[in-house]
Order: sequence, then structure tokens, then C-alpha cells
Amino acid sequence: MTTTAVASLDPATLARCVDHTLLAPGATVADVAALVVEGALLGVYSVCVSPSFLPLDLTEAPNLRVAVVCGFPSGKHHSTVKAAEAALSMQQGADEVDMVIDIGAAIAGDFTAVEADIAAVRAAVPAPGVLKVIIESAALDDEQIVGVCRAAVAAGADFVKTSTGFHPAGGATVHAVELMRATVGPTVGVKASGGIRTAADAAALIDAGATRLGLSATGRVLAGLDGGAGY
Repeated sequence: MTTTAVASLDPATLARCVDHTLLAPGATVADVAALVVEGALLGVYSVCVSPSFLPLDLTEAPNLRVAVVCGFPSGKHHSTVKAAEAALSMQQGADEVDMVIDIGAAIAGDFTAVEADIAAVRAAVPAPGVLKVIIESAALDDEQIVGVCRAAVAAGADFVKTSTGFHPAGGATVHAVELMRATVGPTVGVKASGGIRTAADAAALIDAGATRLGLSATGRVLAGLDGGAGY
């Protein structure tokens, strides 16, 4: 990643592509309240939290969208359970749902099962709700990434997303994002998440085709951009 690429990013514009994220198992209600305040100050697109924190108090941040995870982090939940979790989240004020696929089904090449799992959650998140599909790209080979992305598109997903950030195989990579973008085409979003800690990381992933970033170190990333000293 070159300095020029980092310098070309505008911090305020990048912030509007960020899901400001807190998914730590030990997170408290106070931590999430602080996340909302910080997200509003940074000008991010959304906050991404665990569904047990819903509904969020957005009195001081009325323009902030709310994303929640579903079937997180293993994806080894029955599709009916994932759909019920997603439906409840939508009822409690979520705008977007980030679901985890059955990673084992993808590794086994059972993309029909992957598509059915995604479709079940899609039915519980009708438009204008947004469905993002976490594929755990670091745990998959290229053929599996392509197969899962095709299944996500066929099931009506709005985004494919690289990672939970909790898998030992790792998080987002430029290669995975490039492959995901090439597979889903220009009309489906690509979210990069997991291990994005610097402005250079963010710039590289956006250049590779990401249209949304999941960040927990949002302030640090924005501060590393040209003109971002005030973040």
C-alpha cells in the first residue's frame, strides 16, 4: 500500500463506509453506549453490536444505523434459529444483519446448503433491511470463496463479508476481497472486516473492491489518513 493511496482517501468519506464494531464477549451496556457516542462523533455509517444489546438508544445519534450479527461467530446454528434471531433483531431496531454461514458446509462444497441457510435469513430480513453474509474467507480456498459468494448472490444477499474477526485462520485480505468483488460483480456490496488496524489496511481493501469496512479501531484508522488528525 502506497502513501499516495492513503493520502487520496478523505477521512469523512471513509467514515461513512465504516461499521464501528464492538463484538467482544465481555462488552457491557456502558461499552455499547460509548460506542454509539464515539460512532456519532466519528461520523460512521453504523455501529455493529451483538443482538442482546438491542434496542439501542440513538437519541443523540439519530442518523446512525444499527447492524447486528447473527449465528455469530461459529455459524453452526440451525437456519431456523438464525432466521428467528435475525427477525427479532429487526423487530428491535436493527437496520442490517451480518450472518455467519455454515463454514463447514462451504469447506465440504455443499453450496446448496449454504444458499438455503442464507435464504432462510434473507426471508427474515426483508428490504429495506440489509443482509450481509460472513463467509470467513481466511478459512476457505479460492474455489470455496467463489462458491459461497455465488450462493449468497443467488439467495439475495446485499453484501458478502470476509470475516468474523474471531476465526484463528485470520481476517480480511486484499486477495479475498478482490476475488469476492470479481465474483459478486458491481451491484452486491463487499465488506472487509477482521484485522484492519491502519489507514494503509483500509486503503488497500477499498482499492481491492470493498465498499464497507468493519472496524473496531476506527478512530486510529481515520487519524492515519491525510487530513484525519482531528479524528
